[in-house]
Amino acid sequence: MKIDKIVSYLLIILIVAAITAVVYITLNPSPGERFTEFYILGPDGKAGDYPTNLTLGENGTVIMGTVNHEGNAADYEVVVRLDNVTLKNETFKLENKEEKRIPFTFSSNQSGDGQRLEFFLYKLPDTQQPYRALELLVNVH
Repeated sequence: MKIDKIVSYLLIILIVAAITAVVYITLNPSPGERFTEFYILGPDGKAGDYPTNLTLGENGTVIMGTVNHEGNAADYEVVVRLDNVTLKNETFKLENKEEKRIPFTFSSNQSGDGQRLEFFLYKLPDTQQPYRALELLVNVH
């Protein structure tokens, strides 16, 4: 009979501990993955029809998109380069889950295939190492 009481008390303690653990996990969920989306869209706002074949002096347009999933507000800088020449540099702040789309129009004054249009996203204050990077190869004739 003494053993039955001890086992009963142990079961009660285990049940209370399990309920406490479930309540704690429910009230304090672990944070999800923290990241920032960075993408480019074609001129119609779709993931396609990118301006990859242009004639000399013709404009091409893309839309750069950034979505903050960092869990708090963050400052960003976007830099666009065509064959290592900076064409655009813009800083902005996004609240958590906020999205920003920036239309960007470019042209090249040099003909040639495989010109590298590079998009760099920096999460400030770090301006040395890009947080995200994208590339579009453009042929200009």
